[in-house]
Amino acid sequence: MPLMQATVGRFSDGEVSVQLKESVRNVHIFVIQSTCPPVNENLVELFFMIRCLRRASAKTVTAIIPYFGYARQDRKTQARVPISASDVAMMLESAGTDRVLAVDLHCGQIQGFFHHTPVDNLTALRDIAPYLVREVIPNFKDDPICIVSPDAGGVARAKLFMEVLGKLGVCNLSLAITVKHRSSPGVVEGMNVVGEIEGKHCIIVDDMIDTAGTLCKSADTLMEMGAKSVLACATHGLFNGSALERIEKSVMSHVIVADTIPAKKNAPSKIKSVSSLFEVRMTPVAQRISLADVQP
Repeated sequence: MPLMQATVGRFSDGEVSVQLKESVRNVHIFVIQSTCPPVNENLVELFFMIRCLRRASAKTVTAIIPYFGYARQDRKTQARVPISASDVAMMLESAGTDRVLAVDLHCGQIQGFFHHTPVDNLTALRDIAPYLVREVIPNFKDDPICIVSPDAGGVARAKLFMEVLGKLGVCNLSLAITVKHRSSPGVVEGMNVVGEIEGKHCIIVDDMIDTAGTLCKSADTLMEMGAKSVLACATHGLFNGSALERIEKSVMSHVIVADTIPAKKNAPSKIKSVSSLFEVRMTPVAQRISLADVQP
């Protein structure tokens, strides 16, 4: 597929400027934009680009959003607060988005926030797993491996990752869950582990790494409980605050993330591309063919 010519810039007062450099009339368009930090600027750029394409008579507009900003605000946790993930979905629908392709949404139910626009929630774990099998797991020899979910909400993700590894020929796998006790939002006071991890190589599987505080504390807890080694796999590497410094000093041997967010300089991690996730789905989407035949 050809890359369309367009410019996205800023006016002198900071307002977003968008201009298409060629005709898109009756053309199937795919707009790729992660709404990662700076979240609001990236979101506004995406919104204006979709509106611009609609006014230019594009046949369809598919938004490819590798990282869906505001995904963690998926419910009301206290009185008089918005459900921002739902509001972003409403905004993208009102812009005229025909379809959304996202990667490892923080909460799968976000798909239901779009009332008229189909949403495909793809996973990068299927691309990360072969790298582990090829480059990391051979170092474990015949030692047992434990896939660890950082919370109860991520059990399905960890279970999927374990199944993918199993299909790739990895044996002697088990599953564990860490249970966090928070003293305040974002502050973990204590942590327990549900599952047997002693004498095993632990792989923590999560959808994102933000400040890495909880991740590093989980790794410390696993090592204290007898794990042979700890590594982490996550889709979105935000690495906010002191995350990179914490990871550098942590007990983890590897940190592997996908490229859904532009990589930060000196990030102590291996970055895997998710381009193939979209590549095999763009033609079926444009031709209105079922995605069932291209799902891994």
